[in-house]
Amino acid sequence: MGRGKIEIKRIENSANRQVTFSKRRAGIMKKAKEISVLCEAKVSLLVFSSSGKLYEFCSPATSLPQILEKYHQHSGQKLWDAKHEKLSAEIERIRKENDNMQMELRHLKGEDLTSLQPVELGVIEDCLQRGIDAIQPKKQQQQLTISGNVREMENGYHEKEREYPSQMSLGFRVQPFQPNLQETL
Repeated sequence: MGRGKIEIKRIENSANRQVTFSKRRAGIMKKAKEISVLCEAKVSLLVFSSSGKLYEFCSPATSLPQILEKYHQHSGQKLWDAKHEKLSAEIERIRKENDNMQMELRHLKGEDLTSLQPVELGVIEDCLQRGIDAIQPKKQQQQLTISGNVREMENGYHEKEREYPSQMSLGFRVQPFQPNLQETL
């Protein structure tokens, strides 16, 4: 005696719906594993619950990206829309720009110069010279400021030294009531 057919519609009771989801998810996962093993088929299964939790199965010796690539080749349908394509192109453009900037930075540091032509070396030399020309006045200004601060501190030290009475004479003054320590008695 077989089981009767049930009507396929949304289960209203959330507890019953969750139980049914768990049982049917386990069943479809089991079927995916069986067809993968028995028939050596490449199977990939993705199931998202109503709460958004992901359950997945992928045949052994394969991966989801491989299966998606194969799907793309056979169906001719693009899985990613134009927006994703633009983002990929933008990422690639930025990656190339980053590589070029890193190469330029290495050149400015004096690394990897053997591949450059004399004209390119001249451009780098000019760039470095402009950098030096921009840095030197700032360096000189900082040195003047530092030397001015040092002079100011020295002058302040000498002024303070004059303000205090000299205490050196007190320590070395000989008092008449103390015997000379070097004389023998």
